[in-house]
Amino acid sequence: MSPSTRLRVHYSWIIAAIIFLALLAAAGMRSTPSILLVPLEHEFGWSAATVSLAISINLVFFGLSGPFVAAVMDRFGIRRVMLIALLLIAFSAGLTVLMRQPWQLYLLWGLLVGLATGAITSVLGTMVANRWFVKRRGLVLGLFSASNATGQLVFLPALAALAVTYGWRSAALTTAGAALLVVPLVAIFMRERPQDIGVLPYGADAQDEGATTPSTANPFVTAIESLVRGLQAPDFWLLAGSFFICGATTNGLIGTHLIPASMDHGITEVTAASMLAVIGIFDLFGTTISGWLSDRIDNRWLLCWYYGLRGCSLLLLPYALSSSYLTLAVFVVFYGLDWVATVPPTARLTTELFGVRNAGVIYGWIFASHQLGAATAAFFAGLLRTWLGSYQISFILAGLLCLCASGMVIRIGRKTRTRPLLVDDTPTAMDTPLAESV
Repeated sequence: MSPSTRLRVHYSWIIAAIIFLALLAAAGMRSTPSILLVPLEHEFGWSAATVSLAISINLVFFGLSGPFVAAVMDRFGIRRVMLIALLLIAFSAGLTVLMRQPWQLYLLWGLLVGLATGAITSVLGTMVANRWFVKRRGLVLGLFSASNATGQLVFLPALAALAVTYGWRSAALTTAGAALLVVPLVAIFMRERPQDIGVLPYGADAQDEGATTPSTANPFVTAIESLVRGLQAPDFWLLAGSFFICGATTNGLIGTHLIPASMDHGITEVTAASMLAVIGIFDLFGTTISGWLSDRIDNRWLLCWYYGLRGCSLLLLPYALSSSYLTLAVFVVFYGLDWVATVPPTARLTTELFGVRNAGVIYGWIFASHQLGAATAAFFAGLLRTWLGSYQISFILAGLLCLCASGMVIRIGRKTRTRPLLVDDTPTAMDTPLAESV
């Protein structure tokens, strides 16, 4: 008797629940540096640019690790990589309380935590959704994306309260403890592929099973070859370029700098963190709905609307911070619904254009572009704040970039698609000429 029969629920949904919780916890751990920004400035006298550089390093390695992590997971197993990453997060966050110099911040929160959290991110969610789901794949991607983004935000009030009441070191130690708590869950319940427990992916026929056989190729070579071939495709550039802007206008700018920007306007740190938490709550609904819509509507048009609405929200933000709480509440609601609603349609388009087999590593490179955008915005927004004394120019530039991305995404698939993308199609490596070349 299979696990799905005994439990009267397909084991794919159990895997989805595990990944949802792991992504939620890991994202909460990644949110900690935004809480540390102001306390570190006060205790050590470091400038906003100095601390922002550490966050930028974190985001760069968080993103660049994605395609290599995807290839390593395909070769050595998802569960093994997740466990190593969680232990590395706990080790690095725990050592943070002993740091005294900026280079130690760059090493611990920049390099090590960046690499470790890169293993537990939307690249992981895309791989699991492609392995374990045929039907409801878009919905599952939406849930994973929501947990990844919401986790960065919903823990902020508690972490901020700890930092204010007991010092920033208590927030860092809490992060380390949270990583250790997730380890047993992954170790006990995580499985690699449906066939390992004698079931098919959710909604799959027997013919779909062969698409998830383990890889025997060198992970590094696989990642580099996928990048080289992706760079030859115009759609890859459009996806990566628009996702660069996505990262710059979410994790990099708002996720890192909304709290200090709010404090510049007289809003307390805990209140500002609570605003980010509310954005995370609205994101949970917005991104889940986005995943549901990505199964039904042309994903290019979804992305066009998402980037356009986000751009309008960011152009409103400088006025909202200087205006009434009602105007700021309007920003929180609309921006929250759109926070990472772009992820499900971007991941879905990647799978449809490049095929299930290649989607994990290709999406890893596209996600690396997302994090490079985030790192760029995190550093330069802090630099502009140091030079100009405010974030107003940063918010306006981010809004204009989103409007540019809205025009970019509508061109995706025009040259490579020989027929309309059907939402009920099961993508294969032969779906498009581009996928066949990869």
